Amino acid sequence: MGNMFAGLFKNLFGKKEMRILMVGLDAAGKTTILYKLKLGEIVTTIPTIGFNVETVEYKNISFTVWDVGGQDKIRPLWRHYFQNTQGLIFVVDSNDRERVNEAREELTRMLAEDELRDAVLLVFANKQVKEENQIL
Repeated sequence: MGNMFAGLFKNLFGKKEMRILMVGLDAAGKTTILYKLKLGEIVTTIPTIGFNVETVEYKNISFTVWDVGGQDKIRPLWRHYFQNTQGLIFVVDSNDRERVNEAREELTRMLAEDELRDAVLLVFANKQVKEENQIL
């Protein structure tokens, strides 16, 4: 009887776990975002060949964030990470206007996947330039 109540208490008030997949074109800033979330600071990164995975704790939620490389030769492998994904963060370099259509095509392709139909989507417009920093 005690085990039943302990299990119920954990389900109602315990730590929740979520699997998050973070993808986007190469050089969009995915790894920088991941480590900013994890460590609270900007770190120097190199292009991701393969993936990085980190656990990020927030309140009573434990997010397992999969940051997958975005080079065009790696993108077909993204589908191997779709299963059990509850949240999708699609990172776009908002300063790279020449690649916005390419990013849109990749996102559209992903959203057509059955395995992602229930995933929550966040499109993260990264690398925004403040007006006072723009050079005209």
